[in-house]
Amino acid sequence: MSALEPRDADVAPAPGPPAPHDEAEGSVLDPAHRALSIGMVSVVLLIAFEATAVGTAMPVAARELHGIPLYAFAFSAYFTTSLFGMVLAGQWSDRSGPLASLTTGISAFAAGLLLSGTAGAMWMFILGRAVQGLGGGLVIVALYVVVGRAYAEHLRPAIMAAFAASWVVPSIVGPLAAGTITEQLGWRWVFVGIPVLVVFPLALALPAIRRTASGPADPDAPLASWDRRRIVLALGISAGAALLQYAGEELRPLALLPAAAGLALLVPAVRGLLPRGTCRAARGLPSVVLLRGIAAGSFIAAESFIPLMLVSQRGLSPTLAGFSLALGGLTWALGSWIQSRPWTEPYRERLVVLGMVLIALAIAGAPGVLIASVPVWTVAVVWAFGCLGMGAVISSTSVLLMKLSAPEEVGANSAALQISDGLSNVLLLAAGGAAFAALGGGAVGHAMDAGATTGSHPAAFAAVFLPVAGVAAVGVWVATRLREVPESR
Repeated sequence: MSALEPRDADVAPAPGPPAPHDEAEGSVLDPAHRALSIGMVSVVLLIAFEATAVGTAMPVAARELHGIPLYAFAFSAYFTTSLFGMVLAGQWSDRSGPLASLTTGISAFAAGLLLSGTAGAMWMFILGRAVQGLGGGLVIVALYVVVGRAYAEHLRPAIMAAFAASWVVPSIVGPLAAGTITEQLGWRWVFVGIPVLVVFPLALALPAIRRTASGPADPDAPLASWDRRRIVLALGISAGAALLQYAGEELRPLALLPAAAGLALLVPAVRGLLPRGTCRAARGLPSVVLLRGIAAGSFIAAESFIPLMLVSQRGLSPTLAGFSLALGGLTWALGSWIQSRPWTEPYRERLVVLGMVLIALAIAGAPGVLIASVPVWTVAVVWAFGCLGMGAVISSTSVLLMKLSAPEEVGANSAALQISDGLSNVLLLAAGGAAFAALGGGAVGHAMDAGATTGSHPAAFAAVFLPVAGVAAVGVWVATRLREVPESR
């Protein structure tokens, strides 16, 4: 689940005069916000349907395209290009508002789905995922800019909770629908059918955004110029992540060359695009940004392999494998709802720590189903607790980021949050994919082709889940560093 950049103010909220939505008694569904809130939640609903449906169909798609060894690449390609899209969206929104970025992003998102759905080879499928990721990066930052501009601070936890709640129906219906379509019509229809959902969000969200959050941040200021340095850094972070992913898939001595090149591009880009102190978990905003990456990266890296593990190791159908994650949509929304309650505000940092503990335990417990005597349904229960933690952590990091940011830095720091999210997904998927392939993950596809549905290479899956569980455990410590230390007088 996903769903949703940096140090210089790319997309700051407009400073104009107080609007009706600044009043304390407002809500996300009052007349001033109703159309905007419903429209944006509809956009998130589209992304949620894509994530749940595509995740269900992915094992079958990778098998038919003879691409099981590249399974992780099919996920990480999305996040790699989304990194560039995030920075581009930040500057684009600063120059002309979030409307153009959102429109272009949704169009690219749909085009990528069509490209993957009609692919005849795994690399073409991955290219479609890359196009889709570029669109996703444009969309997620544009949505954050709209939240920063159009909603008062006391309304932001509620709209974040609404975003999380929009995952509930797709989490329940998406896997069932995608699995049924995959089994009855073929996996391609899962991809080519989703773009139809683009029409409703476009019709509802864009007019509302045009009325409430369009145009540059300060209409009276000179038109901002493109920051070429940041664009170059964005290209560097995407190219570096792609090279590291490629090196992880190759598993040959010569792969050290693209790995070294990837690191050479990635390190300066990360230092230039994330708040100073992020890599060392400095207290306050840097730790918020780092924690977002740790939580999202570890969780997505593990969740991406759950359907494949259940299909290949326990013989579940794609429908049941995807449906095992459905309960998580409800608990994710519950976690986000809990963090939005006013009484939790004084305990927000403690809530985040508890959420990270649940995430780490869920990732460590999921591969328990590799043991034949463990009931398959336990993965649904374990993952539901992990999603509960994610609902609290992801929404809270967004709220804390806006709380810790100066008004002119909200857009830039929101972009940094999304870069941390996307980059960690790429890196941990690359590492997990490399470990999976090194321990015989490619043979899983051959076993499935031969009709063997159980007992192939459980160690390959354990090599994915257990290390990322360790990463999530580090996140528990980082979660204790979210509160800034008051300066001594």
